[in-house]
Amino acid sequence: MSRIIDLSHTVEHGMITYKGLPAPLVCDFWTRGSSSQHYTDGSSFYIGKIELVGNTGTYVDAPFHRYADGMDLSELPLECLAELEGVVVRAVVGQVAIGAESFKRVAVRGKAVLVHTGWSRHWGTDQYFEGHPFLTEDAARYLQTQGAVFVGIDSLNIDDTAGGRRPVHSLLLRVGIPICEHLCNLEQLPDSGFRLHAAAVKVRSFGSFPVRAYAVVS
Repeated sequence: MSRIIDLSHTVEHGMITYKGLPAPLVCDFWTRGSSSQHYTDGSSFYIGKIELVGNTGTYVDAPFHRYADGMDLSELPLECLAELEGVVVRAVVGQVAIGAESFKRVAVRGKAVLVHTGWSRHWGTDQYFEGHPFLTEDAARYLQTQGAVFVGIDSLNIDDTAGGRRPVHSLLLRVGIPICEHLCNLEQLPDSGFRLHAAAVKVRSFGSFPVRAYAVVS
């Protein structure tokens, strides 16, 4: 029998995904008490309200996130986000800059490539925001040229945020490869033999949105 493994962080009121971006506001719009006044059979319904930036929790970046002429979330085909054959690449413990050599022993063509760094263990702490693992420009170029179709990582950002360049986002999104950041539970996945699902809400003129990423392990 197959197993389903949740790869997403929980979005909750006040959480910080990335310093400098506002936390989500999660609140009531229609409470059960107020809604019950509209019905005569004792029914009541809850409608919640959430205000958030697209880069909240575990999210997918579409090309529009980086490029004005790139596909937005509504234009990304589901084939880019669901039922993807996946592989996990394990970073060496303590490795910060993950280069192309980390991927050369893995068949990445046509695959969702998930990079397991173990950084998700720091989620919810100050450590999460400092010194995170990332992919190098040559790693992104290798994944692009070797035909990866989706790339995800379990850390703060797939790029090095110490400087002003974002070559990994630039290279992958330019050719339509979605990026998923802030994954978790990658240690529970096998190196291969699973299908990834990471579809976001179909929003026009939006480049990033939270996903309920999960893997089906056969």
